[in-house]
Amino acid sequence: MSPRFRVLLTDRAWPDTSLEQKVLEAAGAEIVEPSATDEATLIAAVADVDAIATNWANITEAVLRAATRCRIVARLGIGVDNIAIPTATELRIPVTNVPDYCVSEVADHTIGLLMACARKIAFFHHRTKRGEYQLQAAGPMRRLSTQTLGLFGLGHIGSAVAARAKSLELNVIAHTASGSDHGTGCRMVSFEELLANSDFVSLHAPLTDATRQRFNAESLGRMKRTAHLINTSRGGLVDEAALWTALQQGRLAGAALDVFDPEPPDLAQPLFQDERVIVTPHAAFVSEESLAQMRTQALEGIAAVLSGRRPQNVLNPQIYTAAE
Repeated sequence: MSPRFRVLLTDRAWPDTSLEQKVLEAAGAEIVEPSATDEATLIAAVADVDAIATNWANITEAVLRAATRCRIVARLGIGVDNIAIPTATELRIPVTNVPDYCVSEVADHTIGLLMACARKIAFFHHRTKRGEYQLQAAGPMRRLSTQTLGLFGLGHIGSAVAARAKSLELNVIAHTASGSDHGTGCRMVSFEELLANSDFVSLHAPLTDATRQRFNAESLGRMKRTAHLINTSRGGLVDEAALWTALQQGRLAGAALDVFDPEPPDLAQPLFQDERVIVTPHAAFVSEESLAQMRTQALEGIAAVLSGRRPQNVLNPQIYTAAE
């Protein structure tokens, strides 16, 4: 029997679609993939699909308006800044994500980056591999229990980072838009206090109009000269040009970046070549278990809609309220 539905998988960071197809079999759906992820190609590709699953590709207003049969857009991940949610809401298309699939992985990666900064691990690694065996090259280091970690955002991942950091005897403070500590027990501070008092500032907020490039020349200039910036959230939270300027002027000690704007970044840029900056390729979310969970849950949401059921983790639930 030929499939009744077509699901567009715009892009993926894994070798095949066997898991996705297995989830969709019961709903009578098949996976199709575009030849590229530019807007024009996606507009052509969505014309005859019943659902869209996207990893990093941009599902713009134009793409959604061209997807006249589309009944759901599922984000293979947490952040949804690559999906035009207002347009999806207008068109009564539910948008879903997988909000908790990689909490442990990103929290672990964040702490790993923090430790690499605090103990100069990456610095010593590169210097030693070059043949320089010089303990004094990195400058002074301080005991973790004497330092403060400032968290910008306290969602699932930020909260998990807080718990790990406290076990390492770091002092943990946080700033959220709501002022809520979300049950973590972290001391909540203003944004200005976070910048001024933190030895490490770790970003765990979604990318929105309010948070885009929140870490710019002005805010970076309020951080300690001995501080490190850690970003495992979204590249767009940081003005990378301002970060490079701050490092050049000695207004920051270093940075650890797993996310960039754009992605992939131009690794030839001096910011990414500087030995004070640790760079990983948007790898914080990855483990065999997290990828399996993400792929399964995202596609289960699609299967639910194609089978006439309401999916979980709908980010624009007002479309159902309007219908009722």
